[in-house]
Amino acid sequence: MGLTIEELKEFLDAKVNEFNTVNFIEPDPISVPHRYSRKEDIEIASFLASSIAWGNRKMITKNGHRMMDLLGDSPYDFVMSHQEHQLERLETFVHRTFNGEDFKYFIKALKHVYSVHGGLESIFTKYQTENSLQPAIHELNRIFFEIEHPQRTRKHVADPIKGSVAKRINMSLRWLCRKDNKGVDFGIWDISSAKLSCPLDVHSGNVARKLGLINRKNNDIKALEELDKSLRELDPNDPVKYDFALFGLGIFEGF
Repeated sequence: MGLTIEELKEFLDAKVNEFNTVNFIEPDPISVPHRYSRKEDIEIASFLASSIAWGNRKMITKNGHRMMDLLGDSPYDFVMSHQEHQLERLETFVHRTFNGEDFKYFIKALKHVYSVHGGLESIFTKYQTENSLQPAIHELNRIFFEIEHPQRTRKHVADPIKGSVAKRINMSLRWLCRKDNKGVDFGIWDISSAKLSCPLDVHSGNVARKLGLINRKNNDIKALEELDKSLRELDPNDPVKYDFALFGLGIFEGF
């Protein structure tokens, strides 16, 4: 587009204001954790809904709500106090390559995370670095699969150390860490928004390239680092607010 950095910031800030509103919630997977007010329910619903966030947005959102219904609309209670036989009801769940076997294991692994490691926030608080949460995502992956698990399920939890851009986990981290004062992102974790990375996928990557925020052609970990750097130059305290701009420009405006 040939904009100066000041013009680019002004353009993207306007798009953030356009899309970062309560109207964003209902058709988006973030509507799943918005069912709840208890911290643990919000973070478990966020983790589960974001874990299936690929493909059609409408279907992701619908299946995220179905996950909550299968958990008796009380995700934290189900995770912590379920009996083995209650997991059988999850076997019917399918979202693309995420199936009932994966869902059952996610519940067991989340119980392990909360009962042994103090919960999801505790892992990210412990393993965050001065300017990134990517090392903490790697540690979450390690902890998540500490107990006996189906090999097939490993593909559903990203690991940046292996080169993954961890789009789905970065999305849930935006929801949980970023305080937007607009009623969309929750900001219930005591982790700085400055450390967040933008969820990078085909749409946001294409828009970011057109705007000159990324030069790299592939959506890999190096492209994510480029995007982080560019967005932090635009707003060092809240770089991932631009996820709304990139998403809106790509999905709603066909930019």
